[in-house]
Amino acid sequence: MKKLTLGRLALIASLALVSSNPAWADLDSDVHKLQQRWAEVNYQLEGKAQVTAFEILMNDAENVTTQYPQDAPAWIWSGIIKSTYAGAKGGIGALKFAKASRADLEKAMKIEPDAMNGSAYTSLGTLYFNVPGWPVGFGDDEKAEELLLKAVTINPNGIDSNYFYGDYLKSEKRYQEAESFFLKAQSAPGRPDRPLADAGRQEEIALALLELREKLGK
Repeated sequence: MKKLTLGRLALIASLALVSSNPAWADLDSDVHKLQQRWAEVNYQLEGKAQVTAFEILMNDAENVTTQYPQDAPAWIWSGIIKSTYAGAKGGIGALKFAKASRADLEKAMKIEPDAMNGSAYTSLGTLYFNVPGWPVGFGDDEKAEELLLKAVTINPNGIDSNYFYGDYLKSEKRYQEAESFFLKAQSAPGRPDRPLADAGRQEEIALALLELREKLGK
């Protein structure tokens, strides 16, 4: 199973989280902690240390979704963490975590489809794109494109929505289209609360554009 580079997605705080209700304040903080720790583990750790850290983070995410079962962003981050863990772990054994990630993201979409600026569509589309197809897994390129296009429609200027759709197009050898989406991702506004994730994403965009332009003979 190839590495799933999913999950580097924007955390857009819902207005509901600004509520004076202490429970909502705790939820905001807990989800933010998942986001921040995910970026640290994904971008700053490697090998066994990264796998172990993701295992701990999966448990943290389970605690958050258990405490807030009707919160879509909590389920989205749980799905992101599981899918990224699947990529770090690798092998057929990782498929069950990809399936668990899909279940979490689908649950988030039932609660609030456009939560986090449509991040569930980006995450789920990337899963369908990266997971092997039948009979091994549930991968489906047509389904992937449908979901990724929906994400771009919801968040047309987002760094992740554009990057992941560009990555899909690149894999399909639709290089001219891919370049336009990578360029949109590259020019996306920075996220003040996510500097580490933005820096990592911009490195990936730059590398993708370099590879793409070699293929295009530029």
